[in-house]
Amino acid sequence: MSSLTEKDRPIVQLLLNTGTCPRCIFRFCRVGSQTLYRHPYKDLMKDLKEFLKNNQEKEDTACFDVVDPPCKRIRLEHTEEGPDDLNQNGVLKQIPLVNDDNAAVENSTVEVCNVCLGILQEFCEADFVKRVCEKVNSADYQFTSFVFSVSLPPQLSVRERAAWLLVKQEMGKLGLSLAKDDIVQLKEAYKWIIHPQLSEELGVPADGKSLFEVSVVFAHPETDEECHFLATACPDCFKPAKNKQSVFTRMAVMKALEKIREEDFLKHFPCPPSSPKNLCVALEIQCNNGAVFVAGRYNKYSRNLPQTPWIIDGERKLESSVEELISEHLMAEFKADSFNFSSSGREDVDVRTLGNGRPFAIELVNPRRIHFTAEEMKGLQQTINNSSDKIQVRDLQLVTREAIGRMKEGEEEKTKTYSALIWTDKAIQKEDIAFLDDIKELKLDQKTPLRVLHRRPLAVRCRIIHTMKSEYIDEHHFRLHLKTQAGTYIKEFVHGDFGRTKPNIGSLLNRTTDILELDVESVDVDWPPAL
Repeated sequence: MSSLTEKDRPIVQLLLNTGTCPRCIFRFCRVGSQTLYRHPYKDLMKDLKEFLKNNQEKEDTACFDVVDPPCKRIRLEHTEEGPDDLNQNGVLKQIPLVNDDNAAVENSTVEVCNVCLGILQEFCEADFVKRVCEKVNSADYQFTSFVFSVSLPPQLSVRERAAWLLVKQEMGKLGLSLAKDDIVQLKEAYKWIIHPQLSEELGVPADGKSLFEVSVVFAHPETDEECHFLATACPDCFKPAKNKQSVFTRMAVMKALEKIREEDFLKHFPCPPSSPKNLCVALEIQCNNGAVFVAGRYNKYSRNLPQTPWIIDGERKLESSVEELISEHLMAEFKADSFNFSSSGREDVDVRTLGNGRPFAIELVNPRRIHFTAEEMKGLQQTINNSSDKIQVRDLQLVTREAIGRMKEGEEEKTKTYSALIWTDKAIQKEDIAFLDDIKELKLDQKTPLRVLHRRPLAVRCRIIHTMKSEYIDEHHFRLHLKTQAGTYIKEFVHGDFGRTKPNIGSLLNRTTDILELDVESVDVDWPPAL
């Protein structure tokens, strides 16, 4: 027990007497040796008692009295009487410190710690570690490392505050001090113990930056109401939130504990905290892989296919979409829970996307499979392309979250090329439309189109038509090739949208015009890299 010194003896004796487990005692004694916390629980209890026994001849240096421990027979009688059997100091059960070491160690294993509620006891044992690992292995994830997270009951913070005040008071009598920040955090100590065991059992290292998370949520129903007095003392700290089942979150409790005065705390909560009857329970053991991102470019050949599901008032208008035709295969291969689709702009349901396609990216949420070779990605691309004649994808590849930002960078400064089939009410000749070829950098003022006003805010947007090239077909039809600023509403530029887009093809030709077909011929975004 080389990490403990003479000045720690009063803390050890006090906390051991009040029902605190060895590992929590180390935390209050500021022991930073990770390996010490990993020693078997029975060994730690035995070592603590040996530490006190070896220092008994120095007991006259202590500045406070500790009630003599009862013998084993009396202790067992107290156990039978239940947790309400308090002494005058509010201490529940006295733990034998020196006499009958073996019995003391044996009995100490069933005492639930009054500070950690068993987190640093039962849940550090091999059985629980195996239970966690069985859950991980049965979930069938691919991972090369893990990060372990733990959610603790908020009342643990209240109990830790009570224990700290007790130790602080007694140390003050010795002319010593103990700041809250000096105590080793419970989560930190728990991870010191659990990480090596999980790592050995899973066969991969623990890594704080790992995308694969193993999480455990603990609860202790027996003491759930211990936080409630804080809501009366500090009502401003507990405000209802839509996504929270209880106002007594760990953060709210911590905030209240920082705010409440020590004397008010001691009026409402026992110091030392009482010993519980039951251990914490592990409510949930969950696994989660960080998102994987897949990018590529898609061509859309159908004039009856929306980019995303077309649902109005809960009713589906068309059976599929570009998003679904691509994502269903990715979801199956990556074994993901869900996905998020994004792209560099979007086309209407009746617009084709030709040329080298439109860049897109899909975020696959909580995938079980994350490792794919270039050949496997190529095979996946082929599977998507073979599944439908309405779309094709190319350059399918794994990318990083950061790389997706390049798809959106300067989106409105990018250019797009279109081909529009236009109808005119009055007959035209080739020379009537030839002047369009000479127009460069035409500036438009476009009010939000009527057709999208239900989902876009009303605004006037300035857009630029960089170039146009006309292709005469007959007296009432011609094709117009346009290179425009991204974000230009092409349909409205053709028919004018009742004067909401100025100028427009109708006003330039002094005729009524309408658009019959529209194709996107290129989206000039140099991403993702061509394969």
